Amino acid sequence: MTTLQEVEKSQVKKLASAAKLPEFRPGDTVRVNVKVIEGQRERIQAFEGVCIARRNAGLNSSFTVRKISYGEGVERVFPLFSPRVDSVELVRRGDVRRAKLYYLRGRRGKAARITERSGAGEETGAAESTEA
Repeated sequence: MTTLQEVEKSQVKKLASAAKLPEFRPGDTVRVNVKVIEGQRERIQAFEGVCIARRNAGLNSSFTVRKISYGEGVERVFPLFSPRVDSVELVRRGDVRRAKLYYLRGRRGKAARITERSGAGEETGAAESTEA
């Protein structure tokens, strides 16, 4: 392992422990709260949609979220460890058989639906909601 890889690995560990990101996969519906700077003001803007791709590349890891806004498909790529990403909330778990859901780009309405995943993932989610 080169020195650069070692430094990157330590940075990923530090950032991963600081940022409490939920475990999510392609097919899951997520709400990403992004810090938006407008002049001197900074505010939080939510972007909710289906995660259609994850890219695991150390510090350069990212994920793509797609939503339909006013009948138009909007995709946004978020770096996983970006300081602009305030938080990521898991809204719903989806059951898919692919790692990249680019085929959703060509589908509209009910054809673009994703079935909800049931099983072990829901049990942990239910346990978390009773603790709050």
